[in-house]
Amino acid sequence: MPLRLAVLLSGNGTTLQNIIDRIERSELDAKIECVLSSRSDAFGLERARKHNIPAVAVSRKDHADAKQFSDAIWAELGNYDVELVVLAGFMSWLAVPPAFVHKIINVHGALIPAFCGKGMYGEHVHRAVLESGVKVTGVTVHFADGEYDQGPIILQSPVPVLDDDTVDSLAARIQAQERELYPKAIQLIAEGRIHVDGQRVRVS
Repeated sequence: MPLRLAVLLSGNGTTLQNIIDRIERSELDAKIECVLSSRSDAFGLERARKHNIPAVAVSRKDHADAKQFSDAIWAELGNYDVELVVLAGFMSWLAVPPAFVHKIINVHGALIPAFCGKGMYGEHVHRAVLESGVKVTGVTVHFADGEYDQGPIILQSPVPVLDDDTVDSLAARIQAQERELYPKAIQLIAEGRIHVDGQRVRVS
């Protein structure tokens, strides 16, 4: 049986589209059961609907605090039979209930534990990388554990920082690597090849 996914997003949904495309090309043994967005105007919702995937907005601004919002997300997810939650540009904190420990994954545009944590997302990460002068950055896929960018690391892939890089040029190469690494991690989970031992993730 394909791995049953929920995809959470807040914006354009390019990561969602990448997952959809790979499923449709039989490159990914998964099925997207639902797409949830923290914004009602997120284009990712339209992408889901075009592929007949249930798509629901749970607006962050309609909830008093992060805890209430997180509770609302989980209440909505309870309507679907989901094995893995995939964070795909989801710009809000999400609590991790006991039943979903090591069942929520995220992709980060740097090599954790460098250039990560609260406020480090999108262009903020790439700008910090360039300002630091490091020669290598990369992509990390990790389990989400309720702290920003702290969960066990599943996969990492390096991306060189070039002398003439701008935020945009570096971002483009990071995103290209994300498009490869994120589905690879999902497929490893679908195949039952991921095993968590404390903070270490072993691939069988």
